[in-house]
Amino acid sequence: MKIYHGSLVVVEKPEIRVGDRYLDFGYGFYTTMNEEQAIKWTEKQKNRKGTSIGYVSMYDFDMEKAESELKIIRFDKADKEWLDFVYVNRKGQCQETYDIVIGPVADDSVYEVVRFYEIGVYDLEETLKRLKVEKLYNQVLFHTEKSLSYLKFIGTEEK
Repeated sequence: MKIYHGSLVVVEKPEIRVGDRYLDFGYGFYTTMNEEQAIKWTEKQKNRKGTSIGYVSMYDFDMEKAESELKIIRFDKADKEWLDFVYVNRKGQCQETYDIVIGPVADDSVYEVVRFYEIGVYDLEETLKRLKVEKLYNQVLFHTEKSLSYLKFIGTEEK
C-alpha cells in the first residue's frame, strides 16, 4: 500500500518524533493514505514557515505483514471510541501503546468540533452529530521504531 508524508523536507528515513504538543494519536511519524491530504499538509507548513518549497515523501507500507505482527488499532470513523482516543492523547494521558494507529484526522474544521467537546461546549451526542457531516481524511501514525521497519521509501515530489 502506498502512503504519503507531507513536509518541508524529504524524509527518506522516518523517525519517531516526540513533539512539544499532544496530537490526535500521540507522538510518532504521521502519514496518510491520501496524497491530497499530504499535499494540503505540505501547503499548510509552507504557509506557516513562509517558504515556497515542500515535499511529499512516498512509501510502500506492508500493511498485511504489519497487521499480522504488530499491535495496531484502527478507527474506521469518527465515533465515540475515536473521540475518546483523540481526547486522551491530546491531554497527554493515553495509557495504551500501539505500534500503529489508523483513523480519521482532525483537520481544522474537525479540530474545532473536538475542541468544543474538550472544553464542554458540545456534549458527546452533539459532537458526534457534527463530526458526521465533516469530510474526514485518514492518518496512519507509526508510533514505535519497530513499526517504521514496515515502510520502504519509494520517492518524493516537490510541492
